[in-house]
Amino acid sequence: MFSNILVALDGSKISQRALTEAVDLARLMNATLQAVHVMEAITSAQSSLDQMDNSLEMYQLLEKEGNDILEGAKKYCAYQGITLIPHLKQGNPGTEIISLSEQEKCDIIVVASHGKSGFDRLFLGSVSSFVVKNNKGTTMVVRGQ
Repeated sequence: MFSNILVALDGSKISQRALTEAVDLARLMNATLQAVHVMEAITSAQSSLDQMDNSLEMYQLLEKEGNDILEGAKKYCAYQGITLIPHLKQGNPGTEIISLSEQEKCDIIVVASHGKSGFDRLFLGSVSSFVVKNNKGTTMVVRGQ
């Protein structure tokens, strides 16, 4: 039985499906539902003021996007009668998802898979694959079309 569920959200349609599945599971198990959106870390080797200003603007845009995604998820969950605890993190998505799950003592992580295979997965990497491989607990993967 799951009492604490973490769902990873990236704003895509498939991550919305993952949220829907997580809400259904939370309702079925009478579980706490948490959501995480991870902003990729912004690094810059150049230190000019213009570059720093651009990095700050990019960070603010990413932060706003993440907060908007989590706010939309909260509204959806409230409509479904479920309370959502949101988390906005920065860093490597796979690492941050697993770290938060361990910190919050989640029983299951729900992630979306965009269905990439072969060269795309090798070249781009896969957050869902990373989480499945490295999570010590249970992972539920909601697959894309």
